[in-house]
Amino acid sequence: MPYVVNVVVLSDIPKNPGQNVRVHVGLPDKNPWSLPFGHKQLFAEHVNDYDLFIYSEDDILITQRNIEAFLAVSKTLPEELIAGFVHAERDDQGGLYFDPVHSHFHWDPHSVRSIEGHTFAYYTNEHSACYLLTQDQLKRALQSGGFLVAPHENRYDMLCAAGTDPYTQCGFKKMVCLSRLEDFTVYHLPNNKYAARPYRASSVFYQQIEALLNLERNGRPRNLLFNPETRLLNAGWSKDYYEGVRNDVLSLVPPAAKKILSIGCGWGATEQQLVKQGVRVVGIPIDSVIGSCAEQRGIEVVYADLKAAHHMLAAERFDCIFFINVLHLLPDPEGVLSSYTELLAAEGVLVIVTPNFANVMTRWRRLIGDPYYKGMASYQNAGLHLTSRRMIRKWLRTCGMTAPRTRGVFSGRMGNIQRALKGVMALSFASELVMDSRKPAASLE
Repeated sequence: MPYVVNVVVLSDIPKNPGQNVRVHVGLPDKNPWSLPFGHKQLFAEHVNDYDLFIYSEDDILITQRNIEAFLAVSKTLPEELIAGFVHAERDDQGGLYFDPVHSHFHWDPHSVRSIEGHTFAYYTNEHSACYLLTQDQLKRALQSGGFLVAPHENRYDMLCAAGTDPYTQCGFKKMVCLSRLEDFTVYHLPNNKYAARPYRASSVFYQQIEALLNLERNGRPRNLLFNPETRLLNAGWSKDYYEGVRNDVLSLVPPAAKKILSIGCGWGATEQQLVKQGVRVVGIPIDSVIGSCAEQRGIEVVYADLKAAHHMLAAERFDCIFFINVLHLLPDPEGVLSSYTELLAAEGVLVIVTPNFANVMTRWRRLIGDPYYKGMASYQNAGLHLTSRRMIRKWLRTCGMTAPRTRGVFSGRMGNIQRALKGVMALSFASELVMDSRKPAASLE
């Protein structure tokens, strides 16, 4: 590189990585995951000594191309915006996979901006295992009071928080330059961590970017169907945009079903299995961007909010309606259930998947004050309802539905308990509930 570069390695033990590399030994606090936070004080001490500051985890490749792109674009951006990177891998066949794509993370449909001939957008996963700051940006980060803070975690775990604090703590917003995406892609080394996860494939990422850039032309809404992210530590129990095929859900679909409605669908892996069987599947997606992925899978997508979508579908009747990990996130789940059960055909089935917050582990964790479970009792604070078998049964009864059949999903060692127990007793150890319900015979149209 045509730069004078000084390298500092953070370590919890002394080591000798070679000449011209300084080693900073010591943890910021007793938590071993706090090590990455050690770079912040070093940056502050040398704020006037360098033009550019680079933080990176030890397995991320940052090239001259990345640096030059960052410097060029930074000259054009308003001071509150920072050009950010996404990190990726290639598999043995050269296939490209983007790490930010997983769980509840998504493109913000409102964020697309054109600045000095370049197009930018905000992806809600700000972690890229690295960041770059100019000297001026670092000075503003320090002045904000959010940079030199104790090791912590909130939206991200401690390791990731060290690399996202400039965006989450210091008043900046990370924007990805879509028109120069390759210049703002950094690579994870070695290429063995994410390639097996199909939702990270470049084709999925590029499909979403294309949809994002064409929202205005297509007249599709920019709002989220609901907030998919909770306000709990590490955003626990958020909606997964990329949930795998749910065979337990598929097993509850009536064999003769010809028309299915999926409310709050993500990329549509479960729904696609029905499309392959010749079933017509209609999806109301979490947002217009992920909806494009569902469309690619043959799902008929309705781009609208819940009220407008219900109006658009009012003349339809569905053999089965899915609510897969949606109800606990809705502001008014009972009202939405009441509205959409009107669209069930005679002998139609409502299938619900929801977290089971009445399970023994959750009760215990809340009792002992586990920080991951703090504030769960309030929807306003947590962004979720504490769904349970009893709560869902109450909602369904209010909507005129039959008492649901309930199955539990058991994780880890809880599966052993499930095999030893029966019925409701076993459900008290389930992390998730899968339920199906019908209209009483007297109410069938």
